[in-house]
Amino acid sequence: MARTKASGAPPSGAPPSEVQPDGIDLPFAAPEVSVAYGRWLVHLGAERRMSPKTVEAYGRDVRQVLAFLAEHLGGRVTLAALGRLTTADIRAFLAARRSVGVAGRSLMRSLAGMRSFARLLARDGLAEITALAAVRAPKVEKTLPKPLAIGDARRITDVDLRAGEAREPWVLARDAAVLALLYGSGLRISEALGLRRRDVPAPGAGDVVVVTGKGNKRRMVPVLRPVLQAVADYVALCPYALPDTGPLFVGAKGGPLSPRIIQLVMERLRGALGLPDTATPHALRHSFATHLLMRGGDLRAIQELLGHASLSTTQIYTGIDSERLLEVYRAAHPRR
Repeated sequence: MARTKASGAPPSGAPPSEVQPDGIDLPFAAPEVSVAYGRWLVHLGAERRMSPKTVEAYGRDVRQVLAFLAEHLGGRVTLAALGRLTTADIRAFLAARRSVGVAGRSLMRSLAGMRSFARLLARDGLAEITALAAVRAPKVEKTLPKPLAIGDARRITDVDLRAGEAREPWVLARDAAVLALLYGSGLRISEALGLRRRDVPAPGAGDVVVVTGKGNKRRMVPVLRPVLQAVADYVALCPYALPDTGPLFVGAKGGPLSPRIIQLVMERLRGALGLPDTATPHALRHSFATHLLMRGGDLRAIQELLGHASLSTTQIYTGIDSERLLEVYRAAHPRR
């Protein structure tokens, strides 16, 4: 089958595919591929329980691969064509994406999406894309926000810094409480804004928050008394009712608080305190882990606090070297 130059556009003159019953229309793919693609998206959300944004990202990545293959192979992508793919075809896609500046992390996600799609095709007996197993994932530079200095992190989460701002007191208290949770308990911004009122105890009524992390996994995270007090101050000032099962943090009109609001708060603080652009909400979580480790915190305990499935993720996240990781492993393994 003829190969053509790399491109993300469908081949010229290719007839558009019919709109499938599930609403998926891929003009660069045969109808049976479009139907399988639609089933795969449903599978990701319903069976794999991925978030809508993750499903959207995976779907976009696989559409890009299929669009490239249509141009590369010279016609609409069929199930038979997918089964005949070679490692050279897959590498051609990766090379084409790299040529337009796509980074390794995005390429790795594209491969992950195609492999997931291929598993569904194989499960349903539609096609076996063996070439994907022979292609190595691209190398990814492990870049993370730099941790803040302890003093800078404390200044950012100091409520007094917000005194005198031309915003309502309850809004200032809300922002202070969110930032306190990011640094004081190491939460992701999505986890902090996903808290329900009942997930956070009042001061003196408990010392853990119940967090829903990635994959809807729930975990309990210790919380400092000053952080609980910051949350209590916000609750006392908030003009909206905060039912136990509703969101803890709300926006100006009483709806769920947008992450963008907290990002803008950090932007203002960066300017006021002369901090670098790396001082983001996620950098507070990174700082939480790094500062605990600097003070002698146990790596496995930090892994649990962060909600990491793998210790190696925590190793990268905290920037520790391999020797320190081996020390933790030797100390913790039951057959040491």
